[in-house]
Amino acid sequence: MAVNGKKVVLTPEGVKNLEAELEYLKVTKRREVAEKIKIARGFGDLSENAEYDAAKDEQGKMEIRIAEIEKMLRNAEIVDESDVDTNVVGICAKVTVLDVEFDEEETFMIVGSTEADPNKNKISDESPIGKALIGRTKGEIVDIETPGGTIQFKILDISK
Repeated sequence: MAVNGKKVVLTPEGVKNLEAELEYLKVTKRREVAEKIKIARGFGDLSENAEYDAAKDEQGKMEIRIAEIEKMLRNAEIVDESDVDTNVVGICAKVTVLDVEFDEEETFMIVGSTEADPNKNKISDESPIGKALIGRTKGEIVDIETPGGTIQFKILDISK
């Protein structure tokens, strides 16, 4: 998720989700963590104060996440779903494929790595399946090398 100056591909929904997380972290979470630190300070000697150490650690992680989100949003390349070409697989496209070996259909949405969520069938354009499907067209059969072995998909449909 770290971006070393490269563009971060996001859908409008992805931008909205990151902005909401950033707002929560800056407004609500910062206040909560500051209160935890204040309470922990009241417990006395900071050199042996586990609550204080835990609160400071949480604060550090939160500030890193805030900086990470701000950097992603600065480097965002927003892909508009209305620009999706349904003739070829690209980012923001929904791709329905047939797993040739198991004769099962699956539908994936190709997204940038920041928004990938396999549990919601949102796969990264940088994943083995995403890379293999990008640029392909309806009807093509694609052999994909994955960590679990080679799988073969036939592209049945491309939609927005």
